[in-house]
Amino acid sequence: MSWTGSPTTNEEGGRFAAAQVAHETSNDLQNRRAARVVAGRAIDVDDCAEMLAMLGLDAADRVAAD
Repeated sequence: MSWTGSPTTNEEGGRFAAAQVAHETSNDLQNRRAARVVAGRAIDVDDCAEMLAMLGLDAADRVAAD
């Protein structure tokens, strides 16, 4: 038995790509909100960086993106 086609149609692939973009956008928004809350609660810069690291967020990425 041979296989010569694509397992998904273009429409299915387009929906999957759109879902990925929506997920990435939502995740980025959530990370930005978390970084703002952390920055507002941090005692100093080192405290902020440590808490962001605990959440798996990079302070440099947050500053560059804003």
